[in-house]
Amino acid sequence: MNVAEKLDNLIRRHDELSALMASPDMNPGDYASLSKEYSDLSPVVEKIQELNSINAEIEGMDSMLEDGDAEMKALAQEETRALKDRLPIVERELQVMLLPKDAADEKNAILEVRAGTGGDEASLFAADLFRMYQRYADLHGWRMEPLSVSDTGLGGYKDVTALISGRGVFARLKFESGVHRVQRVPETESSGRIHTSAATVAVLPEAEDVDVNIDDKDLRIDIFRASGPGGQSVNTTDSAVRITHLPTGIVVSQQDEKSQHKNKAKAMKVLMARLYEHERSLIDAERAADRKSQVGSGDRSERIRTYNFPQGRVTDHRINLTLHKIEKILNGEGLDELIDPLIAEDQAARLSAIQ
Repeated sequence: MNVAEKLDNLIRRHDELSALMASPDMNPGDYASLSKEYSDLSPVVEKIQELNSINAEIEGMDSMLEDGDAEMKALAQEETRALKDRLPIVERELQVMLLPKDAADEKNAILEVRAGTGGDEASLFAADLFRMYQRYADLHGWRMEPLSVSDTGLGGYKDVTALISGRGVFARLKFESGVHRVQRVPETESSGRIHTSAATVAVLPEAEDVDVNIDDKDLRIDIFRASGPGGQSVNTTDSAVRITHLPTGIVVSQQDEKSQHKNKAKAMKVLMARLYEHERSLIDAERAADRKSQVGSGDRSERIRTYNFPQGRVTDHRINLTLHKIEKILNGEGLDELIDPLIAEDQAARLSAIQ
């Protein structure tokens, strides 16, 4: 099947879906899935129609160039140039739309931020990053629900985990996984010496029951007494939960809630996400050649970005992009200026891999 036939099939399927949804005999239970498929196909069909329209106009202009008078030929030449300039842009946009979708792109995401090397300064930076993602989520109308928080008592976080819910969350945040490095003068540094510290970020797609099959016999669940800051009963009841997935060795602990049941539910949500990502990483490993064309592996040991406060700059090392607007980025407002080029680079790499 050639490209033209594939595009025609997409248009036919779009028309078929429209007819099915308008039919009085349609099963109401099928409406949601048909509606989603129709919604996903609509922008692709619009782009195909735009491409077809440009090609048709170019053909029309060609006949004018052959048969028209001098003035008409001049107008046709100008219009043809504009159409031919637009044509490769539309073709590229359509190619990007037709790239295989990451099945996890439309999922919610579980965000994990952990202080790395650098002591208290690393914990403060982890808190800065978490606030950046909080503000970014607010700007996109997403909901952010903390699942686990371990703070230092000094305004920093040893580690913090949250569920971010909304449309296309994972698609926009998935390239944030890795080591984020900060260079700045700590408030406690009397000599003005710049310190370098780091925090690790992991962004995992939220897993549903259909994505991960967990056998109860593969789990070891330990109940223990919570420690650290909390309510009056937090240190006096056995409410904290630790779940170990024996086949992979993945361990998740949760102690923020006073209820053992709530702690277990939150721990299972994080465990499912980590297992889902574990399975995805195994598939990625099997496609070793493809990984060379990806922006980042999502490995939290990979240093991806540096935030340099004295120079007011943020550098993403994967695409060699430096922006001198550190405050705007850490406020969430400028984060798209890093994320958009990362997505574009990933699309370009995947396009080149299939051409």
